[in-house]
This record gives sequence, structure tokens and C-alpha cells, in this order.
Amino acid sequence: MFAFIFTLILMFSLSFALYLMVRALPRIPEEPAFEQHGILDRWAHSEIPEKIDAVANNFFLKFLRKTRVFVLKLDNALGKGLQKMKVEDESKKPSIDFKEIAGRKEDGEVKN
Repeated sequence: MFAFIFTLILMFSLSFALYLMVRALPRIPEEPAFEQHGILDRWAHSEIPEKIDAVANNFFLKFLRKTRVFVLKLDNALGKGLQKMKVEDESKKPSIDFKEIAGRKEDGEVKN
């Protein structure tokens, strides 16, 4: 019980210290903006990366939709091919008599 009370007091004191720090943040003056000297800095802060991201998202969305349609068509074609391979006539199916293989007659007696 003592550990619980100690932990509780510790957490309240930490939360109060954090609250005081957050209240003091607006009083800290902002540093002047750094100058963007390089091409990479100017490019990173422009709207170009956002436009590239939008174009890439649009492209991947269309690409994945078309890929999904292609996979579904391929699945249908393979399913139709497998249906054609299936034996349709019962007489063409090989009949396997498991009782004969096990050496038993119809009435359940074992052959010698």
C-alpha cells in the first residue's frame, strides 16, 4: 500500500511539473526563421512534395485497382480451365472398390 501511495504522489508531482512547463512555453520567444540556402531546403518547404505525393497516391490507387481486376480475371480463367479438366461423365470415372482392396466381401466376411 505504501508503494502505491508513493507512486501516486510521484505521478501527481510529475504531472504538475509538466503542467507548469507547458504553461511557460508561450513565454519563450520564437527563434527567427533560418534562411533556406540550398535547393534541397527550398524544395522541401515548397508545395512540390505534396503534389508529388498526391499524384503518386492517385497512380497507385488506379494501378492497384487494375491489378485487382486482372487477378480476378485470371482467377476466373483458371477456374474455368479446372472445370473443363474435371471428368463430367460418371462412367469415365475410375471406380475404386475399397471393400475389394481391403479383401472383404459385400456381407463383411474376410477373403482367405
